[in-house]
Amino acid sequence: MYADENVIKIKHAVLLEVAKHAFKGDLEEFRDQIPFDLIPGPQAQFRCCIYKEREIIRQRVRLAEGKSAGVEDDGNIIQVIHAACEDCPISSYTVTDNCQNCLGKACINACKFGAIEIGPNRSHIDPTKCKECGMCAKACPYNAIAHLKRPCKFSCPVDAITYDENGISVIDEEKCIRCGKCIHSCPFGAIGSKTSIVQVIEAIKNPNKKVYAMAAPATEGQFGEKITMNSWKKAMKEVGFDDFVEVGLGGDMTAAYEAQEWAEAYRNGQKKVTSCCPAFVNMVRKHYPQLADAISTTVSPMAAVSRMLKAKDPDCVTVFIGPCIAKKSEAGEHGIENNADYAMTYSEIRAIMKAKGVALEEDDTSYQESSIYGKRFANSGGVTAAVLESLKECEDEIDAKVCKANGAAECKKALLLMKVGRLPEDFIEGMVCDGGCVGGPSSFADQLKTRKQRENLLAKADDRKINDNLKNYAMDSFSMHRE
Repeated sequence: MYADENVIKIKHAVLLEVAKHAFKGDLEEFRDQIPFDLIPGPQAQFRCCIYKEREIIRQRVRLAEGKSAGVEDDGNIIQVIHAACEDCPISSYTVTDNCQNCLGKACINACKFGAIEIGPNRSHIDPTKCKECGMCAKACPYNAIAHLKRPCKFSCPVDAITYDENGISVIDEEKCIRCGKCIHSCPFGAIGSKTSIVQVIEAIKNPNKKVYAMAAPATEGQFGEKITMNSWKKAMKEVGFDDFVEVGLGGDMTAAYEAQEWAEAYRNGQKKVTSCCPAFVNMVRKHYPQLADAISTTVSPMAAVSRMLKAKDPDCVTVFIGPCIAKKSEAGEHGIENNADYAMTYSEIRAIMKAKGVALEEDDTSYQESSIYGKRFANSGGVTAAVLESLKECEDEIDAKVCKANGAAECKKALLLMKVGRLPEDFIEGMVCDGGCVGGPSSFADQLKTRKQRENLLAKADDRKINDNLKNYAMDSFSMHRE
């Protein structure tokens, strides 16, 4: 990830201030004061002037409240912070030192927009006139014109980012799959996501509401091998949540019901794709709509646990916690009944914790609510392993071949093959983030650094089976399918 410490520091400072004022109940009164508290002046800290810095903070406060960064809101949870994006110096096409200032001026002749000028030592491209057609680069005999992509555009796996006439990044709502890769790729911190910090705090403060925290399977190992699900359970209750559930339980639920789908589809000669990764689901629906009917109807682990809780208390509020930006899309855009009310990243829940003076403490592994297969849903290949294990436990094994698409590039390749009828496998397990959820854009720590501690922690899981585990829950009290 390219975001430096300053970007993360600013983001966390804003989230913390918003959380503090939300708990105090005076956010409405002090909202406009937050930029001045964080940027007191008179010297600028990281931009050209304190006025731009304060405007960036103001737009970040709006995101923290769940609003759009600017006045206009296209509904996307991922937003461009215009005041920060204006500082990006990169133009798509630039003339390098390879330019020989030749007499032919093929680049100038190729440009139909008058964007290239003769310079004293080399040609110059005026970014205000350039339409990014690339004809100049093709025409140059010295290959002296380089095509550069801004980090945000380069990181987007579905080419959803372009620039407007002022050079500000624009996210195409119709293409964006809400994966969040662009957020942490921008070195100016110019892309962020809407949060539900204020709404969650208001729910916690409401004595008439029961609020449940639900932590993603990817959580185990993120904060060290001694920060267990029991650590989270205690911390969340201290924050004010009524209870806590590990979503690995939902992994067991999803595996068992998706196993039934796979078995039926396999015997009918149908191909299916998984529905656990919301960014993958968005990719299918937006970029391969003809395959939408192949998406598994089994709900994700997040939705499964939420439905279980709401079956007991229809008025409760369920809050998912994990490393995923796209889960916000699933909660708010997919229209799945009784899904999580809110989805939060680790940085957002940590802001709430810090505002309340709560910290994660080392604890034992006595709180276990899922099988090891449900816990490994967070890793690429984990869904496949869980589904096949469930079929094995039911003595309904099938000789199915599964394409475990790890990362956006592999997902696109598998879906393209499926689209043209050349996918050799029977099913696709799609994970847009490399490595699976553990490689999510809002992970607390890099998955390579945390792999060992995650494995050490998961090694302490008990040996319960998927289907035996589900006998402890009223699975007949709610539906495990989208419809």
